[in-house]
Amino acid sequence: MCKGISYLPSSCLEKAKEMRVMLSHLAETHHKHKILDGKAVHDLETLLNNIRGLQAFRGFLLSEFSEENLEFWLACEDYRLSPSNLQKTKSSNIYGQFINPDAPQEVNLDAETREALLSVTDSPCADTFNKAQQRIYNLMAKDSFPRFLRSPYCMEAIKAF
Repeated sequence: MCKGISYLPSSCLEKAKEMRVMLSHLAETHHKHKILDGKAVHDLETLLNNIRGLQAFRGFLLSEFSEENLEFWLACEDYRLSPSNLQKTKSSNIYGQFINPDAPQEVNLDAETREALLSVTDSPCADTFNKAQQRIYNLMAKDSFPRFLRSPYCMEAIKAF
């Protein structure tokens, strides 16, 4: 008859605890290192630099009604790589789409960053959106990306390869 866990020798209990920690670590490592196009998807940058990964991430964000952060980040990338003669027009589009308080896809920026952007509306330069883009990237990396890794969208993207 079983008398419960308290009757087991302490060495068995310690071994069981060690095994639980090891299995937990293995499960976490497996979850973080999904494979996409032969590369481990262990960070947001890897995902954003892979067209299929980007498409899967966009689909996931659309399903959560939170695609504005990715769209802003992509618009900033496009702006950063644009010739200077197009930057004024593109910056106006970014302000109207993502920064202004009534923007259709307003991103969640702190007041200081938003004010800094609004103060340079008339004279944008190549690095105008760098700080805001980095803040949104960090937000996606800490919030959306971990949820994406656990989602069926990530699993489907991996199966497609």
